[in-house]
Amino acid sequence: MSETPGLFLTLLAFALVIGPLVFLHELGHYLAGRIFGVKADEFSIGFGREVFGVSDSRGTRWKFGWIPLGGYVKFAGDMDPSSRADPEWIMLPPEERARTFQAKAIWQRAIIVAAGPVTNFLIAIVILSGFAIAFGDLRTPAVVGSVAPGSAAQAAGLRPGDRITALGGRPVDTFQDMIRYVQIRPGQSVRIDFERGGTPLARDVVVGTVIERDRFGNEPRIGRLGIGNTAARFVPVSPIEAPVVAVRKTGEILGMMGDVIGQIISGRRSVKELGGPLSIAKVSGEQMALGASQFVFLIALVSINLGFINLLPVPVLDGGHLLFYAIEAVRRRPLDPSVQEWAFRGGLAAVLGLMVLVTFNDLGSLGLWNRLAGLIG
Repeated sequence: MSETPGLFLTLLAFALVIGPLVFLHELGHYLAGRIFGVKADEFSIGFGREVFGVSDSRGTRWKFGWIPLGGYVKFAGDMDPSSRADPEWIMLPPEERARTFQAKAIWQRAIIVAAGPVTNFLIAIVILSGFAIAFGDLRTPAVVGSVAPGSAAQAAGLRPGDRITALGGRPVDTFQDMIRYVQIRPGQSVRIDFERGGTPLARDVVVGTVIERDRFGNEPRIGRLGIGNTAARFVPVSPIEAPVVAVRKTGEILGMMGDVIGQIISGRRSVKELGGPLSIAKVSGEQMALGASQFVFLIALVSINLGFINLLPVPVLDGGHLLFYAIEAVRRRPLDPSVQEWAFRGGLAAVLGLMVLVTFNDLGSLGLWNRLAGLIG
């Protein structure tokens, strides 16, 4: 019988994950703008109609919107929260115009836009640095300690003592590298390069699939080769080395995210696995129920995810703005306003379509469609 963390704990956990991360993301934009002398008209957590807000001495309205699924900073000269230029910004008095976002050099605008995702990555690096100091860094060699009967590893002819050197052409240094590569590729054919007694060998094998049911009733499909490791090796990490370890782990997580997106685009992974706010809320409640360390690690993962998504080159996202600035730098002039307008509309349509898709998936994962089918049947 599966457990559930309860609605209150789920909502609380979701608020504690998303709220601070959105605030810090937007604070990155805001502080970068402050550095370059850009006035912020609005700083909003959430979208839509204002529920509560206050104005500071600099003329910035700090507020909460009634749709708590994001946030934004609207700088002077912006037509809307997507940072599209207001055609009338050029008509402002020189002193006010100088404080608009559009009046700044391309490199300054790019830094302001990139500051949000960069802040998300820095949050994750700080959290992962703390974990490295507290628990050390797991650096178990990629050496086969045991082979499970009937497993993919046994089918490939692997033996204890073999050292895995590459999977799918990707170099493997530690046992953890191997796990990260395999677990997101259940049922896929993979080439294994390994050494046996100093002799390089290679085999092709289909990664095994394991369905693990956790205490909350989740049943993810996980790829397994059926290899046991040698004795786990935890290396102590100093405060000086910790950021380096955290940056490496952040890069590994980003690599896995890129691999999963590539699998979805190529059709090797179903789009039904994409989750949205409801899935994040569900996982947040579950991880909070498991303990503080699991919950804090989830915050790091979600922060990396937010940074990654916002850097995608989609208009209305930070990555879309950076793409426009790159084009402007090459052309020595911005894209025509009409082109930008249509690009933003297309980007907004794509983001809204994705939100509908992931919400549909979320409702399905919660069993809504099965219950409706049962009622209709």
